[in-house]
Amino acid sequence: MTARPKPSPLFLGIDTGGTYTDAVLWSEAGGPSGKVLAKAKALTTRHDLAVGISGAVDAVLQKAGTDPAAIKLVSMSTTLATNALVEGQGGRVALVMIGFAEGDLARDGLKAALGTDPVVFCPGGHDVHGNAAKLDLSGLEAALPELEKSVSGFAVCAYFATRNPAHELSARNLIRDRTGLPVTASHELSAKLGGPRRALTTLLNARLISMIDRLVAATEGFLTARNIAAPLMVVRGDGALVSAAFARQRPIETILSGPAASLVGARHMTGLDDAVVSDIGGTTTDVAVLDKGRPRLDPEGATVGGFRTMVEAVAMRTFGLGGDSEVALEDGVLNPKILLGPRRLVPLALAGMIHGEAVTSELERQLRAPNPGRMDGRLAVRTGVPERLAAGLTGAEAKLYELIGAVPQALDRLLTSNAQNATLNRLVSRGLVHVAGFTPSDAAHVLGRQANWDAAAARLGAELFARRRDGRGQFIAASPEAISERVLTTLTRLSAEVILETAFAEDGLDGAATVAHALVQRAVDAHPGIARLSVALDRPVIGLGASAPLHYAGLAELVGNRCVVPEDTDVANALGAVVGQVRVSAEARVSQPKEGLFRVASGESVRDFNDEAAAIAAAEKDVRAIAAGRAKDAGTDSAEIEIASEFRVSTVEGQRMFIEAHVVAVASGRPRIAV
Repeated sequence: MTARPKPSPLFLGIDTGGTYTDAVLWSEAGGPSGKVLAKAKALTTRHDLAVGISGAVDAVLQKAGTDPAAIKLVSMSTTLATNALVEGQGGRVALVMIGFAEGDLARDGLKAALGTDPVVFCPGGHDVHGNAAKLDLSGLEAALPELEKSVSGFAVCAYFATRNPAHELSARNLIRDRTGLPVTASHELSAKLGGPRRALTTLLNARLISMIDRLVAATEGFLTARNIAAPLMVVRGDGALVSAAFARQRPIETILSGPAASLVGARHMTGLDDAVVSDIGGTTTDVAVLDKGRPRLDPEGATVGGFRTMVEAVAMRTFGLGGDSEVALEDGVLNPKILLGPRRLVPLALAGMIHGEAVTSELERQLRAPNPGRMDGRLAVRTGVPERLAAGLTGAEAKLYELIGAVPQALDRLLTSNAQNATLNRLVSRGLVHVAGFTPSDAAHVLGRQANWDAAAARLGAELFARRRDGRGQFIAASPEAISERVLTTLTRLSAEVILETAFAEDGLDGAATVAHALVQRAVDAHPGIARLSVALDRPVIGLGASAPLHYAGLAELVGNRCVVPEDTDVANALGAVVGQVRVSAEARVSQPKEGLFRVASGESVRDFNDEAAAIAAAEKDVRAIAAGRAKDAGTDSAEIEIASEFRVSTVEGQRMFIEAHVVAVASGRPRIAV
């Protein structure tokens, strides 16, 4: 009797974006690139991420008619961490700097990133060879009782911790013992030198922990409720997959997770080896380059929200430009331009769909006023995050936060002074409050090019915006349709600018943004001027995102090459999440503090050897073991490990002099799936 062939395992991909949560069910069967069996979208519900996840996944399971037990792997990507950094959001954390001076905060944007969050300086740290200065944590110990009441976590960075993490470990253990709060130590995230930038990366990681923890917990809870007994993976910023537990400890590595997954998905869907990939979402547009079938990586560290981190990720440029970007008007000119982003607003159409009369009645009231107000079309509503995340508010912030409820309130009634407007912006930055207002998504609803939310609320918002006045005192647009056309045209033009800016930056040209702006202006200007300028990309653009067919329809003529929008472009991230591999690395340094002594710093250990060959062998053994352990923690049981060593030596009077060795192990493999 012939045995029935075993059914091909099913893979569930989830992408939690700023506006939508996408889900896709994929099978390896069905050709070289597999087959998408079903796909679906649901609104991302930031107050309870499980609601949006269950909405998208339940719809996929229903469409496919699949037994949840047949799913053997679940993988997700997310733009939540990226969006949080772009919008300046995240939990309030305390930064502990060991062996640094206050002046070090001025380097690498650390002071700007810190903002009003507390910082504690402690004596200690190490030198370049890992020799310790005297550690004194008494100041930290004294500050902990107050800090634990006002922060959601801690970031610890010690001088030369990459050469000896002992002082970071001491501080981490003290904080955990006394507060029980999450602690991120810098040596856990990067083995690179550059204390302030490592501190910046650690600070951002600590801010993101609660956000990613909520996402993972929501997903795990949903999977349990649906009897899906499959491993949960998360896409990292370089496109690799790691286990959910791994991502929980190192959420900073999920910045650019969504964009990295989209690159994997773009390559998978189009088969194009060389392309510029532009992924437009609700909050951001992410642009990157595919070369020979692989995404370009940025070894210097990902830059997001203006901050250069030490996270190796896709060489992606992230711009605050999307379907939900804030629409504003240029100030102080006769013919003001439409400005978009970088802040995301809740589209009025979406707010109207959720809250109904509470939104439309306020917009209608503002339209009845004889003159436009500067806060017309803007409302505030709580995000619904847990109350503990509101710790550490100032008196003014707490008072305003109390006034804002779960139902949107018009800003012209809520705010009574400019100072309160600044207070509101701080609450938005903390992720406690959303502002609703007119966006490109609303413009698309007005013109009938999008129809999934409340078009009536969108039209009211467009009417309010259209009656704003230019420098001559005239209305800026004759109708809601006219202003909506201008907004969508502006979004396409700015999309071309960010794509060209990325191309120029990849080519190493200075002033990329200025040149891109000038070229696109010439392309759309009816009077191009005396000098004829044109530009063309050497490769096509792959347009990703649910709104790509709308916003990228006129893109080709602006970038000088074709624009390919794949059939499943709306779920590229979710698809990319399930076709990747686990990939982790481990590093060790071998230095020579004095002649004849070779010091190996690997993981959390520091050891001395009297022989160079023995030290190198020990370093290679260490990184192999660490990489293997990390690969298992990251979710694969079949990792292949490659080791590479780089030596710094000099020659003195014909004699080779050892300076330093850098040993790296890379482990990669397919994620384990449920049996």
